[in-house]
Amino acid sequence: MAKKYGYIRVSSKDQNEDRQQIALELEGVDYIFMDKQSGKDFNRPEYKKMVKRLHTGDVLYVMSIDRLGRNYEEIQEQWRYLTKEKRIDIVVLDMPLLDTRRGKDLMGTFIADLVLQILSFVAQSERENIKKRQAEGIAAAKARGVRFGRPPRSLPDNFNDMRRKWESREITCTEAALCCDMPLSTFRYWVDKGGD
Repeated sequence: MAKKYGYIRVSSKDQNEDRQQIALELEGVDYIFMDKQSGKDFNRPEYKKMVKRLHTGDVLYVMSIDRLGRNYEEIQEQWRYLTKEKRIDIVVLDMPLLDTRRGKDLMGTFIADLVLQILSFVAQSERENIKKRQAEGIAAAKARGVRFGRPPRSLPDNFNDMRRKWESREITCTEAALCCDMPLSTFRYWVDKGGD
C-alpha cells in the first residue's frame, strides 16, 4: 500500500519548521522527515533515511522546491531519481504544477519539467544571493572594526616564567603548557607570537 511521506528542511537550528509541519499534516502524511541544515546538497541524514524507505507508488510532499534543495543540478538529479527510478510521485504544495500525480501525458510532463527547471534555478540563485549578502555583511562589519569569534583569552600570569623555564630547558614544553593550563599547541602559538 502506497504511503505518504513529508520532507521538511530548515537551514539552521533556530529556524522554525512549524509552517511546513502544519502543511504536511493537513495533507495526512504518514511519515515526516526533517533536516536542519543547508540545502546546498542532498547529503542530509534524514533525507537519505527517507529515500531508503520510499517505494514505488509512494508520494513525497514538500512545502516548496527550495525546501527540497538549493542546488539546481542536484534538484534536477534527485527529482529524476525519485520519479523515474524509485517511481514515486512528488507534490510541491506551493506550486500545484509540480504534482507528478497529475498530467502524466507528454504535455503535463513537459510543463512540470519546465516549472521544475525554473524553480530549481530560482532556489540556487537565492542561495547564491544569500551567500553574497552574508559575505558583504561580514566585510562591512570587519571594516567597522567588528571582531568575530571568541574573544582572545588572556595569558596566565605564569606564562612568561614557564616560557623562560622551557627555553632554558628546565622543563619540557608539555610541562610548561600544563603549568599554564593550556593545550600544548596554544602554548607553542603564544611562544612563537612572543607572548603578547
